[in-house]
Amino acid sequence: MIVTDLVPDPRRPGSTRVMVGGRSAWTVPADMVAALGILPGQPLPVGAVERLDAAADEEAAMRAGLRGLEQRAHGSVELARKLDRRGHPPAAVQGAVARLTRLGLLDDAVFARGYVEARARRGRGPLRIRHDLLRLGVAAPVVTEALGALETEAAPDPMAKTLAQAERRVVAMQGLTREAKLRRLLAFFARRGWSGSDAHGHVRRLVGEG
Repeated sequence: MIVTDLVPDPRRPGSTRVMVGGRSAWTVPADMVAALGILPGQPLPVGAVERLDAAADEEAAMRAGLRGLEQRAHGSVELARKLDRRGHPPAAVQGAVARLTRLGLLDDAVFARGYVEARARRGRGPLRIRHDLLRLGVAAPVVTEALGALETEAAPDPMAKTLAQAERRVVAMQGLTREAKLRRLLAFFARRGWSGSDAHGHVRRLVGEG
């Protein structure tokens, strides 16, 4: 197999298109082309096809990962799951996630802190946030550290948002029995990650001690 040309990829700085028969056969990192000793007008070195195939798969997964990160932040496991669902080979997904992590574009700790702050501003409680982050594949110690930020004075108060929403709900519950109000409000608080004495105390205050 003769390489007809090596062309820098205009869409991805640092990547090269390996041309065969006048068509792009692989798009891979330029340093791999150099490491394999690939030259225009020369046959591909022995074993190069397999390595180019793997590198091209990883490059495709890398691009898909970058597009996902441009849309919103992701945790590493969440992004890997998304790439896997889109049909990228497991080894390519693993390589792409590792590269994105090395580049500082994928950081579970940063993702978790941003997630906690955003959800807290929406009134989500710690239990709900922890559950959601664990479901997204963020490691438990990372989740715990991120949730610790809610204890600082500068952190948003998620309970304040939940209380404001609950107070509006109470107004719409006119005509219901106290027991019905208690059930609905406790379920509302639980869905937002609040339970135990905190939730019960606020609910009793909202509906009256009875």
